[in-house]
Amino acid sequence: MKLLIDIADNKVASFMDMLKTHDYKAKAISAPDAELFEEIKEIKKAFKNVALIKSGKLKGRPAEDFLNEL
Repeated sequence: MKLLIDIADNKVASFMDMLKTHDYKAKAISAPDAELFEEIKEIKKAFKNVALIKSGKLKGRPAEDFLNEL
């Protein structure tokens, strides 16, 4: 299993030390990589919502209404 955990900068060193003492493999990722993961998560959610709308389990709204909000 892989986990993505958001930790305050001043707590990273102690958290990484704790993980190493329990024989877990851990590595830090860059901020751009973390942002990419968040974007991918949002895209995945959007695809799930499209499937729910097509199956009738979720109600969609007209694109014109959405564009008017912008």
